[in-house]
Amino acid sequence: MKIRSVLLAGLIVGGFVYLTSVARWDVSRLVRPVSNVGRLWSDPDRAKTAGLSSDELNNIEIYKTANQATVNISTRVYRQSFFFGVVPSEGAGSGFLVDADGRILTNNHVVSERGAEIKVILADRSQYDATILYREPDNDLALLKINPKKKLPFLRLGDSDSLQVGQKALAIGNPFGLDGTLTTGVISSLHRSVSSEDQSMEDMIQTDAAINPGNSGGPLLDSQGNVIGINTMIVGAANVGIGFALPISRAKSVLENYSTEGRYGRPELGVNGNYVSGQLAEALDLPAEGGVLVTVVTPGSPAQQAGLRGARRRVIVGGYLEVPYGGDLIMAIDGRRLEGRNGLERATRGKRPGDSVELTIYRDGRTLKVKVTLGQAEQRL
Repeated sequence: MKIRSVLLAGLIVGGFVYLTSVARWDVSRLVRPVSNVGRLWSDPDRAKTAGLSSDELNNIEIYKTANQATVNISTRVYRQSFFFGVVPSEGAGSGFLVDADGRILTNNHVVSERGAEIKVILADRSQYDATILYREPDNDLALLKINPKKKLPFLRLGDSDSLQVGQKALAIGNPFGLDGTLTTGVISSLHRSVSSEDQSMEDMIQTDAAINPGNSGGPLLDSQGNVIGINTMIVGAANVGIGFALPISRAKSVLENYSTEGRYGRPELGVNGNYVSGQLAEALDLPAEGGVLVTVVTPGSPAQQAGLRGARRRVIVGGYLEVPYGGDLIMAIDGRRLEGRNGLERATRGKRPGDSVELTIYRDGRTLKVKVTLGQAEQRL
């Protein structure tokens, strides 16, 4: 009997030692089912190496910096109602600071209402009245100025001429009044021509980073946090993954001239025309490499003074296409070939009023060189 008792006690002690040491027994195993009663989810396993990806960290870093320099722009203008009362009409958009003294780039259509009160709200919620320094409707561009009480954070302008389809793009703005909204995507395409009810835009950047009403005028950024475009247009009433931004290279030329001359002077040649090349050019007895076929020469313009010719008649090509014909074909400016519908704009980008340029034109079967002194386009404030 004593031997049985000793054996039983040994078994009990041995089992206890095994459970508490060798098998790493934990009393919480008994408690856990009771403590989890009523929970319909499980917590994730937290590995020591888990964390944010390098892409997520890049997004966060860019947002923390760029959001401080992105602003909310609101406009208000008073109109007479049907019953002869006065009612306010309000608009909203985005913009971004380009220097510490309060200069802001945005879209012209954000501030296009004549006589509107313009308010700018910074990331710290401080508010300022803004004035328009310059507007360029053709490029949907406007430069504003506020008078801040301190130096402000601003964004650096990148290089939109070297963009590649597929590279990362980030958009910051105030869609539907939701300030400080970040969306990400890629550059979907380049050199897009886009038309809306109000205007047509050339050489636009296409992105799938979500752009919605209220994003207009906000920055499109690259993975270094540099501005590569100004968010401008979308397809449809809201985001469907197709948005368009104005290349920042156009805004750079405005700012460069404004900073050196105190006001921007946009160069003007004084012609309108259509780009032709390939089979269409050959059908018109023009060189296949093509160029801008001048249709209208503005009276009194530098082009008229230099003797450029516009269309004299219309011809039918291919039995259905009517083309203004008989004008000069501008093939190059200062040796730079004109390619695409915005070729003239690209070739004169960076030029200033008063600069002399050499046009290579094709006229009556001959190639000619013509010197033209660029004029200054009317500034619209």
